[in-house]
This record gives sequence, C-alpha cells and structure tokens, in this order.
Amino acid sequence: QVQLMESGGGLVQPGGSLRLSCTASGSIFMINDMGWYRQTPGQQRVLVASITSGGSTNYADSVKGRFTISRDNAKKTVYLQMNSLKPDDTAVYYCNAGIILSPYPLPYEHDYWGQGTQVTVSS
Repeated sequence: QVQLMESGGGLVQPGGSLRLSCTASGSIFMINDMGWYRQTPGQQRVLVASITSGGSTNYADSVKGRFTISRDNAKKTVYLQMNSLKPDDTAVYYCNAGIILSPYPLPYEHDYWGQGTQVTVSS
C-alpha cells in the first residue's frame, strides 16, 4: 500500500521560514510529478508548487520568490522550503504525487495524497 507521509508544519511568526517534507513509501515503480497544495476552511484546495521527475518546477504567483520546491528521487521525497512567510500562507498543506505501481500490463498513474500538515503564520 502506497502512503505519502508529510512532516514539518507548525507555528511560525510572519517573516519566518518552514520546510515541509513528504516521503512516499510502499511498492512503487515510478513517481512522476510531485506537488504541494494548500487549503483553508471553506475554500478549495489549490496548487502551491509542483515539480516533475526531471526537476522542472511550477509555482503559484502568490509564492513565487518565497517558496522553493525540490525533490530527491532516490529518497522518494519532495520538499517545500517556505521563506518570508505571511499570515495569508496559513493553511493545511497537502502533498500530492502521481505514482506508477507497475509497468504491467500498462504503466497507469495513480493519484495519491498525504494526510495534510498545518502551517500557521501568526505573531
């Protein structure tokens, strides 16, 4: 059974930094795109940043220049370095990954989510 395990959330003051990590475990053949989403109460989950298996990245406009996404393919882990945090960054952050369990009979990609980690930016 595949799981995504997140860590690194918490309470931080405005202007501070946090680093989120998400590690995939289980019987995995390949991981394609990985990403971080966030959600606040009553709102839809929105993309924060994503990264392909080759390292190409994409960011929401609201976090460009402040957040950096990276991954370690050997460790099946994706990171989100968050700097210059603002109160508007307060949300539950979810890890997402497109995972292929087996190349046979076809390399079908499954969509997996982590359980979420709370990030609160407040003085």
